[in-house]
Amino acid sequence: MFNTHSVELDWGGRPLKLETGKVARQADGAVIATYGETVVMATVVSAKSPKEGIDFLPLTVNYQEKTYAAGRIPGGYFKREGRPSEKETLVSRLIDRPIRPLFADGYRCDTQVIVTTLSHDMENDPDIVAMVAASAALTLSGVPFMGPVGAARVAFVNNEFILNPTLDEMVDTQLDLVVAGTATAVLMVESEAKELPEEIMLGAVMFGHKHFQPVLKAIIELAEQAAKEPRDVVATVNADLEKEILGIVEQDLRKAYSIPVKQDRYAAVGAAKDKVLEHFFPEGIEPRYEKLRVLDVFKDLEAKIVRWNILDTGRRIDGRDLKTVRPIVAEVGVLPRAHGSALFTRGETQALVVTTLGTGEDEQYIDSLAGTYKETFLLHYNFPPFSVGETGRIGSPGRREIGHGKLAWRAIHPVLPAHHEFPYTLRVVSEITESNGSSSMATVCGSSLALMDAGVPLKRPTAGIAMGLILEGDRFAVLSDILGDEDHLGDMDFKVAGTEKGVTSLQMDIKIAGITEEIMKVALTQAKDGRMHILGEMAKALTAARAELGEHAPRIEVLQIPTDKIRDVIGTGGKVIREIVEKTGAKINIEDDGTVKVASANGESIRAAIKWIKSITSEPEVGQIYDGTVVKVMEFGAFVNFFGPKDGLVHISQLAANRVQKTSDVVKEGDKVKVKLLGLDDRGKVRLSMKAVDQTTGEDLEAKQKAENAPAAE
Repeated sequence: MFNTHSVELDWGGRPLKLETGKVARQADGAVIATYGETVVMATVVSAKSPKEGIDFLPLTVNYQEKTYAAGRIPGGYFKREGRPSEKETLVSRLIDRPIRPLFADGYRCDTQVIVTTLSHDMENDPDIVAMVAASAALTLSGVPFMGPVGAARVAFVNNEFILNPTLDEMVDTQLDLVVAGTATAVLMVESEAKELPEEIMLGAVMFGHKHFQPVLKAIIELAEQAAKEPRDVVATVNADLEKEILGIVEQDLRKAYSIPVKQDRYAAVGAAKDKVLEHFFPEGIEPRYEKLRVLDVFKDLEAKIVRWNILDTGRRIDGRDLKTVRPIVAEVGVLPRAHGSALFTRGETQALVVTTLGTGEDEQYIDSLAGTYKETFLLHYNFPPFSVGETGRIGSPGRREIGHGKLAWRAIHPVLPAHHEFPYTLRVVSEITESNGSSSMATVCGSSLALMDAGVPLKRPTAGIAMGLILEGDRFAVLSDILGDEDHLGDMDFKVAGTEKGVTSLQMDIKIAGITEEIMKVALTQAKDGRMHILGEMAKALTAARAELGEHAPRIEVLQIPTDKIRDVIGTGGKVIREIVEKTGAKINIEDDGTVKVASANGESIRAAIKWIKSITSEPEVGQIYDGTVVKVMEFGAFVNFFGPKDGLVHISQLAANRVQKTSDVVKEGDKVKVKLLGLDDRGKVRLSMKAVDQTTGEDLEAKQKAENAPAAE
């Protein structure tokens, strides 16, 4: 019934198996990939005819995690998987980015790649397995895919690279890097690093590229057994059409792409496009070409003219040379009520970034296959349509917002203080108010400034820069701080973030068949120079975290209580802790290990709450003076609540210095008094004294009297 084929290899010390022919047989390509006991299914379906009216590849990639893969049931009311999680969205992007450049030019058939995690062994992250499975399924499917693509994760522990580290090994790593590519070149890099030098980052990329080569060979071996016949893609020859369009608007386009202001440049390009359309589509005459074809060639010519100019003259669209960074203005403290804020402007790209300090109540609970954990650093990126002078839909974050936000998160995360040293939940929001080239790197710069403005003690200021590439044959040019047009019309988007000490994040996407180690080395070196320049411009606004938190930020004090006292502080049904919060105005978070965090913007509220908690959890000391409240009056004395839930008896003989006839002559219920702990009587009852305490000053009268009666020193 089944015509199955499989290949198996040892990869990084664990078996990797790729199998096809048994599951999802109606898909164009389907592969089950098993790595350790992590199992992933990838399927590919592509429409048989092109989608009309489009000039791009209609490719969709969906990665999904099923909680049954880890033996769990989803949380929530419906008990089933819902909208994609952040992890699923990010892995979908990881799969999409290296495969998209390898489809044949002009392929316009709707194509969908669906990758599902079926089993997770809690050791091997499914994302790398998903990338390999998707590549294998595409290679078998018959669609015009110029793969296969390999992928690997690289860690750096004890000065050694580790291939595909387990989740436990990732705890101590200085690097989390994912690299993907073909047999000859690198296509995609995504990473977070703890201020590593450029040489180690490049070494990690090449280490990963070398060690996924056996996977490529295995995919090819499987394809030789089970691949479908490749589909034909008819290449359209446009040499004559291109020559005709160049004759009409070449000079217009060259002039347009020398205009530095984005909106003016777009207007000039639009006028050239209108001129071409008027030439090819006059009223009343049957057109010689389809409109979409003419526009497609026009777009290709835009790219060629920009690329020719850069390679021939070394000058870019806005007149800069290859290495110059656009003018930068960095400002902090721009919003009066925010805990920290910054406005970072680089050329026509601008990010308004705001930091908010929160408490344990604000931590984000994340439900993943590996279990539920808490995140104390949140970075959210918003890209409204007005930032590029357009109208558009406003809704929940898309893949772009999630991906760019995560890139900035990776850049900042390594320089944050340890949570036990700075016990705040941090939320950073980047509002992109203008965009013309790498708003994600502007977010990194603005986030660093806004955090320092809020008083967050970052290890070092962090900046980011986006690099571009123009590659024609043996000639290439690496561009620092690329414009939006240079990103769109170029061959590479290479983003590097870090401090003066080293790299914290590296992301690379290639639109061609890959780049070499030589080009990456040039890009990393040039990016370092640009990063240092940007850090210098940022230092004009702020060089380190402010010494004090913002006026409106909460203060957090941390204390430790015995774990057996947690119940006393919380009280039955939370009664005690609610009372403390209500009466002091402070927020209180208690962890299982007895760590208590008390937060408030008002220092007096914090002190009152801490005093209350200590009164519950500490043991009273004999001879100490305590504030108390009379809770009951008896003939023989008064009971006083003096130490949280503790009551003690002040015998009538200890109420006042002179003899007392009736207890009620001295105190009544509800009175606030000062008492001295005398100790325990024979029955274990607490004995207190008011007679030994000055009720106005709280002074220990007994100790004072002893001091006065002591013999004078000779």
